[in-house]
Amino acid sequence: MKKEINFTLNGENVSLDVRCNEVLLEVLRDKLGVTSPKCGCDKGDCGTCTVMFNGKTVRSCLVLAVEVDGQEVVTLEGLMKSGLTPLQKSFIEHNSFQCGFCAPGVILSATELLGKNPEPEKREVQEALAGNLCRC
Repeated sequence: MKKEINFTLNGENVSLDVRCNEVLLEVLRDKLGVTSPKCGCDKGDCGTCTVMFNGKTVRSCLVLAVEVDGQEVVTLEGLMKSGLTPLQKSFIEHNSFQCGFCAPGVILSATELLGKNPEPEKREVQEALAGNLCRC
């Protein structure tokens, strides 16, 4: 069974038909060509599929696509619409990533944290990034 959904993706309106059991990660990658969220574990454990859903980070492999109907989704591509953010520049300047597979999820998680608390303590940073695993 299919359902039409309409949502905002990175500031643009999107309309498409999805299967009722289809997850957001599949829709983003396979139907919309958004490549920053990756399929790492397909269980919500690794964080490589992290996206912002109505301003909060979620694992897109655990969100049914029908749940985003009428909502807002932002991926790393959405953060970069005007170029690299200061946070991304800082990650690059400090050689924070090796292969980059985990980078989108880490950056989105850090962006959410800094939106809540611009000067977090080390413990808060560790907690915010704990759900993002790096294969390197």
